[in-house]
Amino acid sequence: MSASPAKSDVNLPDLSAFWMPFTANRQFKSAPRLLVSAKGMYYTSHDGRRILDGTAGLWCVNAGHCRDEIVAAVQAQAAEMDFAPTFQMGHPKAFEAATKIAKHTPGDLKHIFFTNSGSEAVDTALKIALAYHRARGEGQRTRLIGRERGYHGVGFGGISVGGIAPNRKAFSGQLLPSVDHLPHTLNLRETAFSKGQPAWGAHLADELERLVTLHDASTIAAVIVEPVAGSTGVLIPPQGYLQRLREICDRHGILLIFDEVITGWGRLGAPFAANYFGVTPDLLTMAKGTNNAAAPLGAVAASRRVHDTIVDGAPAGIELFHGYTYSAHPVAVAAACATIDLYEREGLFERAAQMAPLFEEAIHKLRGERHVIDVRNLGLVGGVELQSREGAPGARAYEVFVRCYQKGVLTRYTGDILAFSPPLIVDEAQLGEIFSTVAQVLKEVE
Repeated sequence: MSASPAKSDVNLPDLSAFWMPFTANRQFKSAPRLLVSAKGMYYTSHDGRRILDGTAGLWCVNAGHCRDEIVAAVQAQAAEMDFAPTFQMGHPKAFEAATKIAKHTPGDLKHIFFTNSGSEAVDTALKIALAYHRARGEGQRTRLIGRERGYHGVGFGGISVGGIAPNRKAFSGQLLPSVDHLPHTLNLRETAFSKGQPAWGAHLADELERLVTLHDASTIAAVIVEPVAGSTGVLIPPQGYLQRLREICDRHGILLIFDEVITGWGRLGAPFAANYFGVTPDLLTMAKGTNNAAAPLGAVAASRRVHDTIVDGAPAGIELFHGYTYSAHPVAVAAACATIDLYEREGLFERAAQMAPLFEEAIHKLRGERHVIDVRNLGLVGGVELQSREGAPGARAYEVFVRCYQKGVLTRYTGDILAFSPPLIVDEAQLGEIFSTVAQVLKEVE
């Protein structure tokens, strides 16, 4: 007679059909972790436990889960109009959402091109950069410069300019040609346990001058970086680094692209990292927090110069042969409108700035805990790097992740780095719970 299923196995769906992304499928399906509902700062797991969200879902639920205003906007739009094309047609919410986004984008980045994800936003930005140079008579500018350890999604453009080796390995034979990479900015010998931006490392931006000398500026279309590199393990830019990149790009006529899929919409206590750092790129990608992840949505904000050069310089007809069936999907942009209204009404960007010192204090209490070799933070994003087990990189952080989940806290890990990015509504007690749970687990794991 077979044993009765454990409580955690009751009502589990058939797990076999779904091939899960960025997941060890065999490992997961042997001991699944399912989330079945969410509200505010908490998920509920399939076995009925409340899980404190220390990662805003996947860096994206900035306003907290299932906010009533966003839910109502999605429901109303789905009932009123489920879909409308934006190829040679339009619908009001698309223009309303673009206007609301442009209110917060820095400088003159006021032209919004909608996509469905951060990956699509990156590939769109790269194509816009190439189209811009062609429109101004410099079509030979085709080289793209990314950065080691950069993450720019999973399209062929994104993994080509990205610099995370496992994401590139299986597809290396078909990546874009004419791509080079800047060095990453992490140096634990010089910057370990820095609070905020490290003082060391601005000179690493000068590597762009070396690449200009190597390839010649006349061949380079754009440089793309994450202002704060998130998915690789939270790499904070050194003081003056982004400013120096901007100066070098200006000197050589190279476009600067900020990938703000993670940093956008309040993560640093400002609408975008570009606002926070006072450095305005030529193109800026966003997704995730744009509509609180209520539906797939991404976008590119383009400067007036880039937009006008392409649009005004084209012959009559379509100016940019690019777009997606679901660009500015009515439900997704309705959620964006409600989300941005919520950010403004509740002052969530300002709240994130106020909570940042408390976040910094709480995360740096992990210094001195077993296995911790670095803690780094800025705004409401932080990383805790662990010493890897010999011969088993990533195993220790994975164990910490699982044990934290079992104790009711959702974290994220990449390699042996724990990453934290709670919703902007997090309070001091919840910050304490997140990091005290991590500290307890670090005492338990070998």
